[in-house]
Amino acid sequence: MDPYPRDFRGHGPDGLDPKWPKGAKIAVQFVINYEEGGENCILHGDEASEAFLSEIVGAQPWPGRRHWNMESIYEYGARAGFWRLHRLFTSLGVPATVYGVATALARSPEQVAAMQEAGWEIASHGYKWIEYKDFAPEDEMSHMQHAIQIHKEVTGERPTGWYTGRCSVNTVDLVAKEGGFAYCSDSYADDLPYWHESEDNKPLLIIPYTLDTNDMRFSMPAGFNSGDPFYTYLKDSFDVLYAEGAEGSAKMLNIGLHCRLVGRPGRLAALKRFMEYVLSHDDVWIPRRIEIADHWRKIHPYVSRERPCKMPPGILWKNSVACLSTQNGLPSAP
Repeated sequence: MDPYPRDFRGHGPDGLDPKWPKGAKIAVQFVINYEEGGENCILHGDEASEAFLSEIVGAQPWPGRRHWNMESIYEYGARAGFWRLHRLFTSLGVPATVYGVATALARSPEQVAAMQEAGWEIASHGYKWIEYKDFAPEDEMSHMQHAIQIHKEVTGERPTGWYTGRCSVNTVDLVAKEGGFAYCSDSYADDLPYWHESEDNKPLLIIPYTLDTNDMRFSMPAGFNSGDPFYTYLKDSFDVLYAEGAEGSAKMLNIGLHCRLVGRPGRLAALKRFMEYVLSHDDVWIPRRIEIADHWRKIHPYVSRERPCKMPPGILWKNSVACLSTQNGLPSAP
């Protein structure tokens, strides 16, 4: 039997004390996705126009054609939305991690300079903001290497964090195989970082991301339709996790942002209220993701442990742990 590759145990029923710096009850981390100029566009050599995460709900790709409205929506993120976010974060003194698509960063030197001047971490968001689910592993690795090279040329240093977003089943193992990243965020599996054992048995630190406390839901029919529900959802998420931290079970809260979405004035007001709400609390740590990675590696270094998905079938049955073969389905008890 092949081992079942998914891990349902995580940090276990008692959780894990992250031991955040200065005894913080919660770590709140803000991500600014910079994708404008890296999206699908025939000008970029792609087969069709972009159709994801925009004001055009239900948009479809236009094969072989430019989509002027879609292009201009993405341009808004670079031309106006980014600077609005930049002013907000710098005025409040809140640090951020940027998920920067390499080809987008290369087309925006002024924005990159502003990110660096603000002291933001610039992690890699891949070579292009496209779908990778159908890529062969070797082709995806080639794009990863291109992303690293362009990122280094544009920012002056290679990225130490990675998030593809529109990833494949191979992405996380490829990040581990590449070997130069402090963390990968292509996971939504936990409220805390954790160690992933890759196919090559290389440990890779995972700092999970989120799709719920994320402004991407402004672009969905069942998502946020104005700033108020966005603020309320962020606040409720913070309050629950802050209370858990007060009870000795501290967690991490990710806030995902996009320049062309929350960078619109009617939405930014809600983000500002939330940021001020977070800053009004004591015992809150607001780090960049690389600082979370450094903390975790120091306080919770990798330790190999027995996982149900790697136990032999006989042991699994004796312990009543469901670890099924992906090829044979449900096995019969020995």
